Amino acid sequence: MLVFSKTSGFRHGSIEAGLDAIRQLGVANGFGVDATEDAAAFTASQLAGYEAVVFLSTTGDVLGPEQETAFEDYVRNGGGYVGIHAAADTEYDWAWYGGLVGAYFLSHPVPQDATLLVEEHDHESTAHLGDTWERFDEWYDFRDNPRDRVHVLLSVDPATVVGSQMGGDHPIAWCHDYDGGHAWYTALGHTDESWAEPAFLQHVLGGIRTAAGIAGADCPGKAAIDPSPTTPSTSAADAPTTAAASSPSPSPVITPVDTASTVLVASRAESTPDESDVSWIALSVGAGIVSLIAGSVIVVRRRRRGDR
Repeated sequence: MLVFSKTSGFRHGSIEAGLDAIRQLGVANGFGVDATEDAAAFTASQLAGYEAVVFLSTTGDVLGPEQETAFEDYVRNGGGYVGIHAAADTEYDWAWYGGLVGAYFLSHPVPQDATLLVEEHDHESTAHLGDTWERFDEWYDFRDNPRDRVHVLLSVDPATVVGSQMGGDHPIAWCHDYDGGHAWYTALGHTDESWAEPAFLQHVLGGIRTAAGIAGADCPGKAAIDPSPTTPSTSAADAPTTAAASSPSPSPVITPVDTASTVLVASRAESTPDESDVSWIALSVGAGIVSLIAGSVIVVRRRRRGDR
């Protein structure tokens, strides 16, 4: 599994907390982790080795045209996608990605406590929850309601959020089959504290496992997103920024791990446009148990097609 957390707009501080959580999960569950924010990892040959890719709070324009094509082909060949939080604040001019994530970010009110309504109890990412889930987070509004295009897993009780623009129906996590692959998205995960919350970690782990095809899920796709490009809205706290397409960079070196699965987490602090700190951490996942993600893209080593 590959985790990708490159940002060219607002950068969430919780990316680092997520990376720490993944490393701790690796120690606790006996799997290794590799991490990068290098878009050069998006080639046909490198993606072919993964079962799923996780976009962890990515923002803005993070892939160049050739990398976008490679990722599209990867999903069309059965690859999985996991989007976390600001993954919806990513690639506004790439209509195919908009369909994959399910809906684009519009705005958000101030972070606050809210009640989530659990709409699906059979999906692995929500099976551990009761009928409602009380938690503090940053509750994204979206440009349009994705319910007609995706299978909604969680929604926000509109009576419990002040300042939302979503009206009476506010999906916040969903899944769908998209263009040959499996996609799962959650808008949760803004805070550092989220990544220390067992229920949230199980939520993400379930999303990864279903996107990777390790656990079954009924997530039918219904329709494509409106491809008409529009300018992303901004909010006082997070101002999404669309940047120029990523320039090609040397292919990252991924240390091979001789195990059933491999998780790749990408993380790079971008304090200036010319500065990058790319770190790779090798991590193996045993017996098909894929533990968590945290601030980047996550890809799970692809099994033979007959094993799906």
